[in-house]
Parts: sequence; C-alpha cells; structure tokens
Amino acid sequence: MSMTEPDRAPHGVAALFERTRSRSAMLAARLTPEDMVVQSMPDASPAKWHLAHTTWFFETFVLAEFEAGFRPHDPRFAHCFNSYYVQAGSRHARPMRGMLTRPSAAEVFGYRAAIEARIAALLIDARPADRDEIERRIELGCHHEMQHQELLLMDILHAFSLNPLEPAFLSPAPIMMEPHDSLADWHAFEGGMVEIGAAGGFHFDNEGPRHEAFVPPFRIAGRLVTAGEWIDFIEDGGYERETLWLSDGWYAAQAAGWQAPLYWRKAEGDWWTFGLRGTQLVDRDAPVHHVSYYEADAFARWAGKRLPSEFEWEVAAHSGSDDGNFVDGLYLRPRPPAGRTGVRQMLGEVWQWTRSAYAPYPGFRPATGALGEYNGKFMVNQYVLRGASFATARDHARATYRNFFHPHQRWAFSGLRLAEDL
Repeated sequence: MSMTEPDRAPHGVAALFERTRSRSAMLAARLTPEDMVVQSMPDASPAKWHLAHTTWFFETFVLAEFEAGFRPHDPRFAHCFNSYYVQAGSRHARPMRGMLTRPSAAEVFGYRAAIEARIAALLIDARPADRDEIERRIELGCHHEMQHQELLLMDILHAFSLNPLEPAFLSPAPIMMEPHDSLADWHAFEGGMVEIGAAGGFHFDNEGPRHEAFVPPFRIAGRLVTAGEWIDFIEDGGYERETLWLSDGWYAAQAAGWQAPLYWRKAEGDWWTFGLRGTQLVDRDAPVHHVSYYEADAFARWAGKRLPSEFEWEVAAHSGSDDGNFVDGLYLRPRPPAGRTGVRQMLGEVWQWTRSAYAPYPGFRPATGALGEYNGKFMVNQYVLRGASFATARDHARATYRNFFHPHQRWAFSGLRLAEDL
C-alpha cells in the first residue's frame, strides 16, 4: 500500500522524509547531468555525489539495520558514497569524487527512488519494538540531507563561478531595495548564568548537553553587517592594513590574494557579485556573505567592535524575531532587514561567524558506533557559526544549531554580526 493513500497519509517523520527528499529532487532538477559530476575543489563534492551519499545514509543506517532480508541496492555504492564514517567501511577519497562518472546521474536517481520506496515500506511494516529507533534515524537522515542540500548549492555555485559562461542556478531577479537602519542599532543583554544548548525536539549531538554558562554583559547589533559597509571597509584599506588582521589570517589573505569577498569583482566603478542567480550588482543593503572568519574578525576590528561568542549569540537569538528567508522560498540570496527595531536576521539570510572555537559542551559524549562519528571528531581547528542562511531549509533552522568551518573557508554562505562588551 502506498503511503500516500488516504488512510496512510504521510505525517510526522514520514512527511518530513517526503518533504526533504522532494526538495533535493527540486534542486537537482535545475542541473544538467554534466553539472552534476563536476568537482571544482577538494572541499566541494559533485551534486550527484550529494544525492547518492544522502541515499546511502538511509540505506546504511536505517534499512541495513531494520529491513527484513536486507540486501544492498548495489554493493559497490557503499565504497563510492560513504563520506567519513570509518566504522561503516572503506571510502573513495574525497578529492577524487569528481572522477566518479559512473554510476550515471540516471542511475543515482534510480537509486534514490528505490531506497525511498523501501523506506516508505519500512515505515508501514516495521515491528512496533523498532519503530521509535527507525523514526529517530530517519529524522536524523532527513536533517543530514538538509545539510547536504545547502552543500550542494554551495558547491555548484563554486563550480559555476569557474565557468566563463557564468551559468545561473536560477534566473536573475530584481534586487529588493528596502530601507534599513544604521549600525547604531544595538541591544544590551545583562548576561549572567544562562542555559545554553538544546532542551528538546530534534537536535544534533553537538548542540548538547544543555548546560549553564556565564555570559558577561554585552551588546549586539540588531542586524547583520551589510555589503555596503563591507565596501567601506575595502575602500578604507581593510585588506591592506596588516594591523587589523590575525597573523594567520593575514598570511591566508596574502597567499590567496583576497581583496574582497569571494565571488566579488569591480568593473567600471561598480561592485558585482556572482551568485546562484548569476552575476548582479552587489546589493549594498543586503548582508555581506562569502567571507571567512579571518575577514570577519578583521572587519570587526576595523569597526571598533568584535564578533559575538556563540553563547552571546544564542542569548540574543532567543529574544529576536524569526524574519529570515530560507531555501524553501527559492529567493536564494540574502535580503535587507525587514524592520528598524529589535534583534533581526537571527535565522535565515547568512550564517554568522562567532569568535567561539568549535569544541564540545561540558558532558558531551558521542554516540557509539558509526553514527557517533557525525560531529565529535571534527571538534578541532574550526569556528562556530550560528543562525542559518537563505540556502538552509526552514525545517533545519534553530537557535541552538552549531555550524562549523575552518577559519579560512569562504565558499559557505557566511557573514557576520557585531558585538561589544557592555
């Protein structure tokens, strides 16, 4: 019986699974088979690989554990589409994923359809004793796939940026010109002992355990730093003034020749940017994005401020408005703030760098088995970003989410908000 028949209408985890898988298919439908195999740098992965890897996740961690008489769809796929799960078996080298011209895109879509049908059947036929764990793993798999939906967009944008034809993922659309406030819009928080971390609902293991932390009094900007303000930073010599930069950041900027955010260029006196809607003028009122931690930190020094800690950010987020845009709306670029008061743009628009190193919360213990490799083993040499971006699924955004990247990385949809001591 199909899960879409009236007496088996999708709900709960089943609905989340269908919604998540449909979103991936919708994004992939805008790509050609040639688009889907390209890998533009070692940090990126081909779109086809993202689609297959997220399917392998459901096959490996749900079906292989709970489907009666389980047989792999294709035993060769496990090696091709495992990412970093050491306990799940061998893996194809990450920088070589673009060499996987086979299986074809059509075969990957067939793989997705087959596993989706088997998951749907398992949700109907599972033993009652297994149902809670099956649904827990499917929910985890859906959020894992939402991560890869955003990665797919990050990676295809990077690939398209290297194409002289400058292909657009979506057609250009007029820039929304909205009034915005000045950077003087600041909000004070008294701090003290605060509760940090997830208390319930779905969350990744790195968002817990919930614990108390001391936060000194602070102030935080009511909105994100804009592209126009970043142009002021550039024109004031921000990329030439070594005293603004952390030492490692200065070396990274000099080695890579950074003079502006990733994908920006100046032509005939105007700043242009390449995005998912192709090449357009920089929207000076929208949040700046595609900046590294090093650049964000240098900008904050230039502005006489600093980046917030992730705990400060979380305290402010609980008082803020949920006014962001997400991938669900397919606007696919950040917007200016919608109002002039309150703490805005906390979720959606762009990921926000914090000054907090990515480290475990007190009492953190990774789960046993391969699923325990999901977050814990990456807790070194990276910084936490909070919020979400215009490429994040709305289902995936929450105030306790801890994203993380290396400080030199710029291809994520990452921006910043300023803070200061009170």
